[in-house]
Amino acid sequence: MNRLFVVNKPIFRTSNGYMGYVKRKYGTKKVGFSGTLDPFATGCLIVATGQYTKLFQYLDKTPKSYKATLWLGANSPSLDIEKVDSIKEVEPFSQTRIEKELASLQGELTYYPPKFCAKKINGQRAYELARAGEEVNLKTITSSIYDIKLLNYNHPFVHFEAKVSEGTYIRSLGALLADKLGVDGTLSSLHRIHEGKFFYDNEKALDPFQYLALPSNTYIGDEEFMELGKKLGVEYFENQNEGVYLIETTSFFSIIEIIDGLVKYRFNRIPKFIEN
Repeated sequence: MNRLFVVNKPIFRTSNGYMGYVKRKYGTKKVGFSGTLDPFATGCLIVATGQYTKLFQYLDKTPKSYKATLWLGANSPSLDIEKVDSIKEVEPFSQTRIEKELASLQGELTYYPPKFCAKKINGQRAYELARAGEEVNLKTITSSIYDIKLLNYNHPFVHFEAKVSEGTYIRSLGALLADKLGVDGTLSSLHRIHEGKFFYDNEKALDPFQYLALPSNTYIGDEEFMELGKKLGVEYFENQNEGVYLIETTSFFSIIEIIDGLVKYRFNRIPKFIEN
């Protein structure tokens, strides 16, 4: 079964662990997901089964939007509620101050990812090293914060929403806001609203070819050659410029790359979407 859809990941389940439930529900062995959510986070998680799992790298998944709650006075090395090690009472701030500091985070932002994250250091995940008590040295990353706004401030909880580029760590945004306020702080909740045009809609099956960040090209040769995976000449494509393209035939899709005057298959004979 080839299916692309969005699940609403529940709290305190790993993204990978939740795939066991998805496999049982849809009776499939091959399932994958894109855009890992932390165990304490909930919301939009893009899932695919069958051959559609090959398309993740080509999906248009930006910008992403999140709702989050920052707990002022709470400290956690993981920057979330899973490892809170201390809680201090802090004086309330004015709403104007909160809004001002949130606004200062908008734009291009360079910062350190959380030590408890999935980035690899010498082949090991950072969170594995952190949980083992080993030193974690991560390089800074740069994210685009397209919009960030206060939803509600009910001391000591700051509820905010952020629209960001792919790869942004909302836990780090919360930590940066707490630093600007001069207090400890950790996220007590995190919910992903959407990734690009992907929203949770009761796990409705989606046409993946409406979500690909790829330009289309037209193949004017014999479709049987492409169906059989035979070598193709660049002269049989309307657009002969270098690049990666989506090709639609009568019964299937292919993704090809034109490079150095040659045509290479990225993926071939991807079944067309059948609404169910």
